[in-house]
Amino acid sequence: MRSALMRLSFAITSMIALAFLVPLAYVTDQIAHDRALAEARYQADAMVAALASAPGNGSGALDRAVATVPAGQSGRLAVHLLGEPTVGTSHASAGDVELAGRQGRSVTVDAPGGVAYLQAVVLDGDRTAVVEVYVSDTDLSRGVGAAWLALAGLAVVLVGGSTLVADRLGAQIVRATRRLADGARAFGDGDLHARVAPEGPPELRDAARSFNRMADQMVAFADAERELAADLSHRLRTPLTALRLDADAMPPGPIGERMRQAFDALDDEIEQIITAARRSAADRVPETTDLVEVVADRLAFWSVLAEDQQRPWRVVGGQEPVYVPVGESDLVSAVDCMLGNVFQHTPEGTGFEVHVCARGLVVDDAGPGIADPARALRRGASGAGSTGLGLDIVRRVAESAGGRLVIDRSPMRGARIAILLDAVPDRPPRRVVR
Repeated sequence: MRSALMRLSFAITSMIALAFLVPLAYVTDQIAHDRALAEARYQADAMVAALASAPGNGSGALDRAVATVPAGQSGRLAVHLLGEPTVGTSHASAGDVELAGRQGRSVTVDAPGGVAYLQAVVLDGDRTAVVEVYVSDTDLSRGVGAAWLALAGLAVVLVGGSTLVADRLGAQIVRATRRLADGARAFGDGDLHARVAPEGPPELRDAARSFNRMADQMVAFADAERELAADLSHRLRTPLTALRLDADAMPPGPIGERMRQAFDALDDEIEQIITAARRSAADRVPETTDLVEVVADRLAFWSVLAEDQQRPWRVVGGQEPVYVPVGESDLVSAVDCMLGNVFQHTPEGTGFEVHVCARGLVVDDAGPGIADPARALRRGASGAGSTGLGLDIVRRVAESAGGRLVIDRSPMRGARIAILLDAVPDRPPRRVVR
């Protein structure tokens, strides 16, 4: 924008300068030409006056008369007496002199290196003389170069000044625009404290104020939604407490112990949801979580159910930590949704594989697969009694980590659900960890 404003100002000012300065340059040249000819006429008139006052019209008298005129002293004046020798220095052709004498009027004719002003005058005895004043090209254009240089300098100053002013104005507009864009970009990247100081033209100041109001309202809406989520989560504690009492009343055994562990995990999850929801959206800071550690923790939970349902499973990769820019609770929810999808939508005994690498997480199963991935991502429309919320959670977590959710056919002929942080190979390296 700044460059465009400078080019526009340069073009407009240049055209205006040319529109005025070209005629001025022509007029300056014409004025210098007319001034030189006027000076020649003045010298001719002076010579006529000298001839009129000279005693006699002999050669000596004419020489003295020519010497009294400045043009004669500089060798630019001559007196032509028809039929007699020329007195002074002549530059005009004989034909032009004779024609001026016969016509009895003043003319300007071309001469080598300039022009000659010829003025006819009648002397005593009805003799006609022609006074010639030579004007060189240098005299005709005297002062024109300096005037043109001054005009060119004025044009440069005008164009440079207007371009500089346009650059300063453009810099203010561009600076205000960039700050508005930076604020919007920072807000979009998750910095909910990002605001923009109104500056620049009135339109940009209004846009900055509107952006700040929008940001405040979005933070307020997000806080209200999270407060509602915290209230709903808190309301789950009453039925959960009742269920926990029933689980504690169960006799000792693997089933009762597993139910108590599940209730403990659910109670911790609800506590984390309430704690996270109570924090203002603007006060949240970016979190980083080890994907390998979360997967290992959640597999420890799901492996018990897999053994009960006789599902073969294995983990590929996961020797090195994989840190993703997602909170631990969100990443746990995504991994649980990916693993829970296997248990919910495949029959018992169906095996699955979990691939963990630096480029993401992949869960493959040997079930019937997902016929319509787009429909599976729509809440309330995934079919089979599912709300579609689970895969939507996985997609949100993948996008918040700078990746994407992929639903495809797995090499096990079932479904593949993957969080791709960059690009997952078709067949991840098969380093098994049990």
